[in-house]
Amino acid sequence: MRNFYHEDPNLAFLLKEYLDLDFFQWAEEELMEYGELCANEIDERARHTDQEGQPRLVKYDKMGNDISFVWRNEGYLKTVKQTYDRGIVGYIHKEIPGLGKKGNYIYSFAQGYLLSQTEPGFYCPVTLTMATAYLLDHYANEKLKNKFLPHVLATGDIELFEGATFLTERQGGSDVGANETRAVKEGDHYRLTGEKYFASNAGACGVAMVLARIDDQIPGTKGLSLFLVPWKKEDGSNNNLTIRRLKDKLGVKAVPSAEVLLEGSKAFLVGEATKGFSYMAEALNLSRLCNAIASVGIMQRAYLEAKSYAYERSAFKQKLKDFPMIRESLVNMKVKQEVEMSAIFSSIALFDRVASGQSVSKEDQALNRLLIALVKKESAEQAVHFSHEAIEMHGGNGYIEDFVTPRLLRDAQVLTVWEGTGNILGLEVLRLIQKYEIHHLFFAKMKKELDDLPEALSEEAKKVITAIQSAHVRINQICQMEHAMQTYHCKRITKWLTDIFECTIALKDAASGERKHAIAEIFIEQALRKDPYSISELTLNHYELIIESTPVYTQLQRN
Repeated sequence: MRNFYHEDPNLAFLLKEYLDLDFFQWAEEELMEYGELCANEIDERARHTDQEGQPRLVKYDKMGNDISFVWRNEGYLKTVKQTYDRGIVGYIHKEIPGLGKKGNYIYSFAQGYLLSQTEPGFYCPVTLTMATAYLLDHYANEKLKNKFLPHVLATGDIELFEGATFLTERQGGSDVGANETRAVKEGDHYRLTGEKYFASNAGACGVAMVLARIDDQIPGTKGLSLFLVPWKKEDGSNNNLTIRRLKDKLGVKAVPSAEVLLEGSKAFLVGEATKGFSYMAEALNLSRLCNAIASVGIMQRAYLEAKSYAYERSAFKQKLKDFPMIRESLVNMKVKQEVEMSAIFSSIALFDRVASGQSVSKEDQALNRLLIALVKKESAEQAVHFSHEAIEMHGGNGYIEDFVTPRLLRDAQVLTVWEGTGNILGLEVLRLIQKYEIHHLFFAKMKKELDDLPEALSEEAKKVITAIQSAHVRINQICQMEHAMQTYHCKRITKWLTDIFECTIALKDAASGERKHAIAEIFIEQALRKDPYSISELTLNHYELIIESTPVYTQLQRN
């Protein structure tokens, strides 16, 4: 029987690096079970939800009352229970029974990685629930925490309240400062009135975190406050929330995304009224990491499908895997996927320290924002590319809905849009450079990590150091340009920083052994290649070491 955890030894490699031994041993047993569940039972349900069981809006009850109820199929609801009960959200914030200590984001994201290989649409509500838990845990008063947080962290011990974050409005989109939703105080709570135009997990959530404006006289993001809005009142009726319609999306069909009207909805202020956008920006960084995990999960699934097809399918009297061009494609995919995943988990480890208060320096906080922006942008774009490569490997079959490859492509495309497009992320990197001169800190950190590598890796390290020096000069030149031209170059800067970060990560992994060394050698050659017409046979030379040293799952094994 197929198992996504077993098929990816690289995940265990990373978990051993970031988890204590006792935590790893417990996590591996859990992830082995969940990896099998994701690869089989949850995968079948995901296909059903995508093709036949999509969420539906039940607008009115039999008496004509607007109930704005979102129906979800029974299989999807079973996946909800199986996933949340395993602590994908809860064990970040509370003790794990049997282990005697609280979990962390590393373990949660390992679960999310397995889930995203089969159902990235459902990982969106999980992401929103993680963000809701983060905001409540960090900024809600004790009364709100005691009432709502246990439900958001439910692991089968109490009724689950999935979360949601309602940010964007029709007139602004990514320009959140243009939001118009109003909040009027009424006793110990507020009443919210307005419209949220792209509200995911609408109707399925128990609570939503919503930005609204208490004082219209304070413009932009500074005038936004954060509120907790229960979807239902104490008596179980709707909390004056109306769904106009569900969005008809290209992919991620499992998650209900809607246009939501708040018509005097009861809400509770979270934290200080002047810091709502700041709080939500912190949660956005968490959501961007979730987006990156979903992306690298799709990358892995696309690779697995391409590899299994190449090992099973014959053409011109030989297996596809025996053609050099196919071998090159598989090696390139696996090399990029493993380096990307390692870079993301490195970013998660820093985020975990910052979120828990272990790293509170301004430098760490700024570097945290930078690395998240880099891995989010790169992984999302690569998820689309990998899905295309998997379809290419299948040929005509890859375009047919009998195979998972069309869904991978449809689901991947939204990841370049959610939580910030490439343009938005490029501007984020530019802001960090302007405000913190983050590129100086980043390059110094990368150089130190390269200097600390074993002598055997010195030649590859020199190539990356040369790239750092060149990028540093170019970015300093761009910083002297007028602002409009800086924005013109911001995505280019982002790509330079990403390449250097991932090359450094690849070399740090290379110290672990021959296979990772080969991966780093190939990755650096491709990332820093000066001559686009150069000829190399590195991918073919290392094919057996990189590809055939990991489990092979073929279509024939499914029968």
